[in-house]
Amino acid sequence: MWISRLIKASCTIQRRYSSKGTTIVKKEHEELVDIKKIRNVGILAHIDAGKTTTTERMLYYSGLIKHMGEVHHGNTVTDYMDQERQRGITITSASVTFQWKNHRINLIDTPGHIDFTMEVEQTLRVLDGAVIILDGSAGVEAQTLTVCRQADKYNIPRIIYVNKMDRADANFDKCLRSIESKLKVEVLPTQFPIKEKGVLKGIVDIISLEKLVFDKKDMGMKFTKLKLSENEDNALWEMANEKRRNLTDKLSSMDDKLAETIIEQESLDAITPQMLLDSIYKSTISRKGVPVLLGSSYKNIGVQPLMDSILLYLPSPNESTYSIYHRCFDQNLSARAFKVVHDQQKGPITFFRIHSGSIKRGEKLYNVSREKREVVTKLYIVYADEYQEVSKIMYGNIAAITGLKNTMAGDLVTSSPKAVIEAKNKLVAHSHSTPGDADKIFDSDLKTLEPVFFCSIEAPSLSKQVALETALHQLQREDPSLRVSQNEETGQIVLAGMGELHLEIIKERIRTEYKIAVDLGPLQISYRETIQEPIKDIYSYEHKIGNITHTVTVQMSLIPNYQGKKTLLLDKSPQYSTHIAAIPIKMMKAVKIGVESVLLHGPKLSYPILNMGVKLHFLEYGSNTSSSIVTATVSQCIRKLMKDVGITLLEPIMRLEIVVPETYSSSILKDLSKRRAQITYIDVHGQDRVIQCFAPLAELLGYSTTVRIISSGHASLSLEFDHYELMDSAIEAEAIKRD
Repeated sequence: MWISRLIKASCTIQRRYSSKGTTIVKKEHEELVDIKKIRNVGILAHIDAGKTTTTERMLYYSGLIKHMGEVHHGNTVTDYMDQERQRGITITSASVTFQWKNHRINLIDTPGHIDFTMEVEQTLRVLDGAVIILDGSAGVEAQTLTVCRQADKYNIPRIIYVNKMDRADANFDKCLRSIESKLKVEVLPTQFPIKEKGVLKGIVDIISLEKLVFDKKDMGMKFTKLKLSENEDNALWEMANEKRRNLTDKLSSMDDKLAETIIEQESLDAITPQMLLDSIYKSTISRKGVPVLLGSSYKNIGVQPLMDSILLYLPSPNESTYSIYHRCFDQNLSARAFKVVHDQQKGPITFFRIHSGSIKRGEKLYNVSREKREVVTKLYIVYADEYQEVSKIMYGNIAAITGLKNTMAGDLVTSSPKAVIEAKNKLVAHSHSTPGDADKIFDSDLKTLEPVFFCSIEAPSLSKQVALETALHQLQREDPSLRVSQNEETGQIVLAGMGELHLEIIKERIRTEYKIAVDLGPLQISYRETIQEPIKDIYSYEHKIGNITHTVTVQMSLIPNYQGKKTLLLDKSPQYSTHIAAIPIKMMKAVKIGVESVLLHGPKLSYPILNMGVKLHFLEYGSNTSSSIVTATVSQCIRKLMKDVGITLLEPIMRLEIVVPETYSSSILKDLSKRRAQITYIDVHGQDRVIQCFAPLAELLGYSTTVRIISSGHASLSLEFDHYELMDSAIEAEAIKRD
């Protein structure tokens, strides 16, 4: 039984890229790793908080790489795409496996820019824990809130690392208050900084009452632990003991066992370090509290204690919320795909988190989500853009597979349809199962966000058209937030994405990776169409084919402000229920197709329809009438009803956060007033002002450039879609004119 909890990997690895890249060092053979000693962890943060720099330090201190890269030098391991290195940002999540203190850490570095939030969403579904990184001078920022909300959806335990504490304006206590007020969590600070005249000299470990001093000469590889004493470190010793008591007191309210020990001992000081570690662990995985650490990754301070904390406080696969897979699939395979990339040599590579069982090279898989079989060509352990081929990978780990043709991010795979039936039966029979467990396991829907920008894309010549379509197909499979469609009227290919940067990077990737010099049309905003008043009517349609006239009569109503998930509602009132029940399944499908076709392309400007319900009351058709004619009749009926009642456009409203020096804040506020912005909050961070507001996307095209000009490059901007809002007639007329 114990053997089934082990993972064995062998073979060698050779670095492909680079004179400027970093050499990865791997042993010829890896040893068996107990499932309890595996951690699947993601790094999440606001842009420029230091995720990639922290990851690079972890790889260096673990011995995986011999030389540390830097984001500004464009030679880090996890930012391996050309666009990432040129722009100095993380665009795609990267997985890397390394050893630390006889544990295996499968680490995923995620993007911080809001345009790539779907990369984060895909990753979160397969993580057991997360490290949230904050900028010590900024605290909780806009994208920090977003990634924490995403992590909350999947009940992911986390620890927080306050980075950049070497900065003169960094304030650890202020960050703690920011975490409590904005993230609404109980902070469990396990460290505090030693600062002299604004310079970070070291870290105090509250649990062990030790002073940590990092050696600058060897890139922080060595650091000294010195026990605090009352005689030599009087002020630090008193502060450390006070903070330790505060931490112990907080934990006692979350941990009954610790509280009982404190009562028995009649002292907060009698609690041992191991008791505190155990209590913090329990509080973290139950999500009652969040451990908070600090450091400066760029200055090589505090990263090793962070790595220790990953082992101490975050759960192993058999202790995480995903242990439910092992409970119902038992020894059968269950694995979740969370990412697809296309390699020029290997073809499509699908990344999986293995929840139970194992995957072997050459094995046949059954895709539960798509009800198709796939064959594993090759199997790899991943090191950013390097792959170590193995013959088998056991549960609890991250794996990469080549040869899968149909599997997409979010899909669940297992060994056979029989394994699915057995798993569902075990889930129903298990006493601890909840109604939501089945959805958690078998639902493959990633709930992708709706794109807010779109533009046309054209190949440079007809000879490149097929190559462009292939490139777009591959990119769309990699990135579910990218939508590719064809305008029926013009025949143009249309791209829809999450932001200006998102579409610009797609363009550059097609040019550099696929060698197609594409042109993008002007950026346009993705509006929505809706109605404001209810309407109900009967519509009849006649169509003559040969000598036979086909007649369809349908009665439907449209419901404004509808928030339900069903695309078609059926009238179950006594007047219509018998008639509705008699409609054949084939014709009901035809009605649904007609409804969905209109909801995707509204009658006013062909934008999707939002917040409108469609109800069917009555349907009558001839014996020879085809389902396609019923579909056409339903579509025309809905379009006529919408035109009769009046169609209104909805515009996307964005949530903005601007951090700007006080000197430029009045100019920024003046500019925002011209953009129909609603200021919701202004805060003070040292010499900076943090401005939060809502503004229509139509007023924000190219706004990041405007902010840089107004502030002489000193301001930073975070932009995120929030909701759709009705437009007044004058602004709608302008939008129609632009369109």
